Amino acid sequence: MNGNSYLTGIEIPSGKDKAYENFPVGSLFIPPRLRPHVNTFYSFARAIDDIADSNSIEAPEKIERLTGFENAILGKDKTSPGFSKAHSMRQSLEETGVTNQHCIDLIKAFKQDASKLRYENWDELIDYCQMSAAPVGRFLLDLHGESNKKYKASDALCNALQILNHLQDCKDDYLTLNRVYLPLDWMQNNGLEVECLDASKSRPELKSLIHRVLDSTAELINLAQYLPIDLANKRLAMEAGAILNVASRLEKILRRKDPLAESVKLSRSQYVLGCLFGASKALITG
Repeated sequence: MNGNSYLTGIEIPSGKDKAYENFPVGSLFIPPRLRPHVNTFYSFARAIDDIADSNSIEAPEKIERLTGFENAILGKDKTSPGFSKAHSMRQSLEETGVTNQHCIDLIKAFKQDASKLRYENWDELIDYCQMSAAPVGRFLLDLHGESNKKYKASDALCNALQILNHLQDCKDDYLTLNRVYLPLDWMQNNGLEVECLDASKSRPELKSLIHRVLDSTAELINLAQYLPIDLANKRLAMEAGAILNVASRLEKILRRKDPLAESVKLSRSQYVLGCLFGASKALITG
């Protein structure tokens, strides 16, 4: 790593925090004894995501820094202070017995973010989400002692949230990082080039494409419908119910609003009510 890396630090904080997320990170639904581990996982994931999303360093250095986090997770480096969040994460995994694979998958995804800027089709995008989003749900399942048979429904929910976030940020991702998470073959079918994302509002063809992506995302949300019911841990079931309801509400809002013309997200009250409604439904039906 070059000299400037150590002078500026390994991490590149973006200023994003838990309030930025579409899901309730370390919420009151999580058992108190597990919240520190969830917070440690979030801090680790936020740190490596911020490196991948930085526009102040080039791809090779992003990958080098992320490799440092990987070495710390794997225990190859247990002392370097620049990777303190990875050291804390490794210690958390040792305490809980959760596999380090979920962290390694996240690092792999963010290394890919450093250099891969386009996705040819839906399947390729889902493959990326399996590394960048699904590990979050799998970590929570493992932490709560749930069966890995719940992975499929959890993956669907996490991947849906990721794609919804891609749609929310589609203009900003393109303008700041030259990243496009919309399937290129679907864009071409609608006669679109990626430059259409640099506009004050969506063209009809782009609106049609966004609805096609939302249709596929709704299928993922539907696959996740029974996740809260199937979970043994009631608190985790409430968390899953809250996330599921938030995802469903956000999907509907994105059908009505234009992410190129305005910031599309749930209001604070919509978010809180969505979480409470989803958690209550999971508690009643579980």
